[in-house]
Parts: sequence; C-alpha cells; structure tokens
Amino acid sequence: MAYQALYRKYRPKTFSDVVGQEHITNTLKNELSKGKAVHAYLFTGTRGTGKTSCAKILAKAVNCLSPENGDPCLKCESCLSVENGENTDIVEIDAASNNSVDSIRELRDRVAFAPSSSKYRVYIIDEVHMLTISAFNALLKTLEEPPEHVIFILATTEVHKLPATILSRCQRFDFKRIEPDKICGRIKYVASNEGLNITDGAAALIAAAADGGMRDALSVLDLCASAGN
Repeated sequence: MAYQALYRKYRPKTFSDVVGQEHITNTLKNELSKGKAVHAYLFTGTRGTGKTSCAKILAKAVNCLSPENGDPCLKCESCLSVENGENTDIVEIDAASNNSVDSIRELRDRVAFAPSSSKYRVYIIDEVHMLTISAFNALLKTLEEPPEHVIFILATTEVHKLPATILSRCQRFDFKRIEPDKICGRIKYVASNEGLNITDGAAALIAAAADGGMRDALSVLDLCASAGN
C-alpha cells in the first residue's frame, strides 16, 4: 500500500475533530443541528488552517442520514460514499485551473439538475479568488437565485480579491492561525499514534515553525520521521 502523508491520514472527519477553529465549528454544528444550512458559505484564512477540511465535513453533514449534533455520523450510506470518494453530488473545483467564465457557466448549467443520491449537491470551490471577473459575474447569478438543492462552499486565502457582490451573498467564516500549543498537542497525538518518539521541545519547535498551519506542522513531522528512518 502506498504511503499516506500524515496530514491526509489525520485530516479531520467531523467538526469535533477540527483543532483550533472552535468559533467556526461550534457555529456550524449549531446551525446544522437546527436544520439551518444556508446556500452559500465563504471560508477565508491562511493556508493549512482547516478550510478545505471543514468544507468537506460540511458537505458530509448536510447530507448525513443520521447527523449527531450537527456532525456527520460517518456510518450512513451517504457519509460512507463521501469517505470512499464515490458520491457524485459532492463536487470539488480548483478555481486556479478552472477560472474561466466558460467553466462557471458550465457549472451553472449543471446546478439545475437534482442530486443523484443526496439531499444536496455541494460545490466546493477552492482558491475562489483566482476566478476572472467574468467568471465571478457568472457565479453571482447562481448565488443570487440558488436552487433549493444546491450549496456552495467557497474557500480562499485572499478574500480581499473577491468582489463585494460575492461577499454579500455568503455566510462568511474567518479561519484564524491555530495557536502553537494546540498544534503541539496534535503533533504529539499523531506521533504517539504512529509510534514516533518526539520530545516536547521538538514538538514545540515544529508548532512554532508552522506559523499557525496544522497541515504544515504535520508535513514537517512527516519529514522528521522520514529522516529518522
């Protein structure tokens, strides 16, 4: 079996697994437990702080057949299909390579169709700031009158590049840099699970070097483990 990078292996699967963004995960869990999902979310923040992970968790949670206080159950048919990469109603788009107006028009045509097996069709658009002005205008038309069965989750590291018209139509969540002590705790947890010996000092150094990004911290831990081997 091919080696799986630690940041992928330990990517959060529920909101409760997400470290350092409780101001966001608690709000999302509360909204979902009350059945108050909205049709457009905007996740902003620096790289490696959990935006994409939370987007994927949200996509599972809104379609979960047996949600648990806003968290996906990870056991139902819907959750398992997402975990296995088999759910065609969860669509991930990298705006860096699909930033043209034609790409967004094609998306706009597809949203008219009902989900094939889920309650919602969820579009996760990563690095959304990379869209062209024409593409933003095309996306805006869909955000203004979204079909009931569609949810958009936009993620960006450069929110200042988004038009105000897009911002005003999304529920915005700002991901902060994760505190070093929380990163340190996660590093020690992962190291313990992987049978890696790491001192408190080494964990603290990795946490400090990560600059608030959990993904970078786990990538450094991966490098250290490889060097040790």
